[in-house]
Amino acid sequence: MKRILTALVLIPIVSYAVLGESEVLFLAVLSAVALFCFYEYEGLVTGHGIARPGPVGYLLGLAILLLPGREITPALVALVALALALRAANLKNALLQAGAFALGIFYIFGAWRAAADMRAVSGKWWLLFALALNWAGDIAAMYAGKTFGKHKLAPRVSPGKSWEGAIASTIASMIFGAVYGTYMLPATPIYWVILIAAIGNIAGQTGDLAESAMKRGAGMKDSGTLLPGHGGWLDRVDSSLFAVPVVWFLLQWLERFKN
Repeated sequence: MKRILTALVLIPIVSYAVLGESEVLFLAVLSAVALFCFYEYEGLVTGHGIARPGPVGYLLGLAILLLPGREITPALVALVALALALRAANLKNALLQAGAFALGIFYIFGAWRAAADMRAVSGKWWLLFALALNWAGDIAAMYAGKTFGKHKLAPRVSPGKSWEGAIASTIASMIFGAVYGTYMLPATPIYWVILIAAIGNIAGQTGDLAESAMKRGAGMKDSGTLLPGHGGWLDRVDSSLFAVPVVWFLLQWLERFKN
């Protein structure tokens, strides 16, 4: 019940921020979610015995998310990460520390920057689509997995997930894409929307497994406790952190294909 109530509160807020006219509100909500995610990511990092990125990680991440251009390049992030890693008490851990720093920046703030760019270029309805396709998939996976799940998808990483649930998730996202695309994205051929939904769903499921692997490696059940019934913010948006950049990439590729 807590899980359902939390979703009933969060989904309207996120939808309003995405579809609303206020760019300030959208970026404020996006920044808040990114900061919560990065805070929980720091907890996962320390669970692996690696020093947390610290304040510089937050500042650099927000710069990537909010600056209008591409001033913060991957090379600059790598340089900052390596420079900060020089402070490591044991230099054997310097490479791990630098890697964890850079990964967190790109994994979280980079994904939400893709969301901001998608909204600005492709439109609000495409961003809502990229977020919602895994919501639909998660519901189908939960019920199909409980009812039909017999074959483990990734037992070492997430023992509760099954191939049956994963397939149901992808099919549900494709059905969602067909319906959503017909009414909200009429300018795009429906077969493209369905294909993007399928690929985005698979990316989202991979994101879910990736976060589960980080939690398992850190000896943690949830990334946090801020969302009743869901655990932490990373537990709630792990699929979107993979799905949104992939959908944005496909949309850019589709535009090139059209031209």
